[in-house]
Parts: sequence; C-alpha cells; structure tokens
Amino acid sequence: MPTAAFAMDPARFPDVYGPEARARVAARAELVTDPASDHGVWSAERLAAAPEALREVEVLFTGWGGPVLDAPALARLPRLRLVLYAAGSVRRIAGEAFWAADIPIVTAAHANAVPVAEFTVAQIVYALKDGWRHVLAARAARAAVPAARTPGAYGSTVGVLSLGAAGRLVCEMLRDYDVRVLAHDPYAPTPPGVRAVGLDELFATADVVSVHTPLLPETRGLVGRRLLTAMKPGATLVNTSRGAVLDEPALLEVLAERPDLFAVLDVTDPEPPSPGSPLFTLPNVVVTPHLAGSRELERRRLGDLVVGEFERWLRGAPLHQALDRRTYERMA
Repeated sequence: MPTAAFAMDPARFPDVYGPEARARVAARAELVTDPASDHGVWSAERLAAAPEALREVEVLFTGWGGPVLDAPALARLPRLRLVLYAAGSVRRIAGEAFWAADIPIVTAAHANAVPVAEFTVAQIVYALKDGWRHVLAARAARAAVPAARTPGAYGSTVGVLSLGAAGRLVCEMLRDYDVRVLAHDPYAPTPPGVRAVGLDELFATADVVSVHTPLLPETRGLVGRRLLTAMKPGATLVNTSRGAVLDEPALLEVLAERPDLFAVLDVTDPEPPSPGSPLFTLPNVVVTPHLAGSRELERRRLGDLVVGEFERWLRGAPLHQALDRRTYERMA
C-alpha cells in the first residue's frame, strides 16, 4: 500500500473528507497522521514545525488551507507521486516548481461546479419569472404587488459566458428547459445544443446572461459599460464567478440608469460589498453571500471525488480529473 497523508485546514477537513471517504483511504493506504490533530490531518503550520514528517509520503490528500507545493515543500516530500486537491483552483498551491516536478495533480473543481450550476440554473429560472423583482417591489410597497408581464422560461434565451466546468454544467442542466442557450468562450468547444456567439451578441440577445469567467488579468473588468448597456430590455445578469470580472462601478451606473435591467450577484468586488454600497439599496439588484459554491454537506462531494480518483490510480486506470498545464493556466 502507498504511504499517504491528509494536509489541509483542520477546521474544514471533516466537512470535506467525511467518515466514509477517510475509511476508504485508510483501507488502501498507510497513513502518516499528525498525533496532535483530532483526525490526524496536518495543518500547514504543523508541517512547518515538523519538516521531516512527510518524507515517506507518496500520496497527498489536501484541500482548502493546504500547503503550498513550492520547491522547499517538494524537497520535504521526495517520494511524492500524486496530489489530490479536494477544492477548486490549484493556482495558490501549484506553481512553477510543482509543474517542473511532473507530479500528477487532481482537482475537485468539477465537483465544486455542481452546486454552482444548480444555484445558477435556479437563479436563471427565477429571473425568467422576474421573481426577485416582484419580491423587492412588494417589500418596498409593504403590500402585494400585481405581477407584471414576465417572459417565463418557454422560448426565452439564456446566455452563458465562459464554458469552464460550471458553465458547461449550466448548459447541460438547461437541456431540461425549453430555452435557447447561447455561449461565448474563445477557448472551449461549445456543448451540443448550444450556439456559439460573439460577446456582443450574447449580451444583446439573452434574456438572462450568466457569468462563469475565471478571474485572470485579461478578464478583470471584462463585463463593462458597453456590454451592460447593450443588454435587451428587461434582461437579468447573474454572476457566480468572481466579482472583479464585472466593472462594478459601471454596473451600478447602468442599473441606476436602466431600472428595467436586473442583477443577481453571488460575488462582488470587494467581497463582501462595502457598507452602504448601492448594491444594498438599488431596487434592481440582489446580493447573496457567495452561496453558489460547495456548502456544508456539499463539500463531501469534493472529498469523494478525489478518493475515487485515488482508487483509480491504485488500479492503474487513467485519472479523470487530472490537470494539465494548459488548463491550469486558465484557472482563476
């Protein structure tokens, strides 16, 4: 059996690696545990204090708060053959030294995309009924407000900006609805049943635009005033990616100028929004506190995914969720 260890934020560990996942690992690996931890998981601080602890480790199970795998860390892990990251983007932990070491790394980004896509589709369908707008109008009036004309889902157009794991899942889930789906992503193939369009057409024709773009230097402020003002009357913008992908000052200006538009923001820039921000007072925007990603029991899906990949690796089967350098470079 290979030698393995868990190394991540101990407070988050039991949420991600549940009892069943831990038992599956313990049955298939010799675990090097931290005797000072309730679950045997190593924190980054404990690893710094015990630099020789993981010298025999071949498989590293990690996640949020896990150690950065830079050159000094890799020198302390000379036998490392596989890294399993039960979270999304590995940009924080894997840099040049890691890729130079040519060690396979698995990410649970696809598992984390599931609740994001579920949340997004719920918001899209709700937006096509103008649900939030009616809720806020009734609250402001302190009385029931008659339903205005709403497009509904049948025959409406949904635009998906970027086709990473979450964006692709949104497209897949929308197959169960009678909507037309457009997408824009210059790097990814378009899923079946989805029509690829330019960025301008996406914003000008969709009843709901859902943003899934990773935050990179070239995507910061990508959605600015020009695209926002081009949105069709009554359209809704949904953002579950990163707040800085939107030019937030421009968004606030456009929402104030065009009360027909609506925005559902699960992420903001800064996050959380500054106290007194117009995001809390404008009648055509709602802010949710970064709910779309994995929460509570949903985090078990991340641990289960990487344990499943570990079991595939033991059988000599190909890894389904291993990252390559090209995919890594497009990660947030």
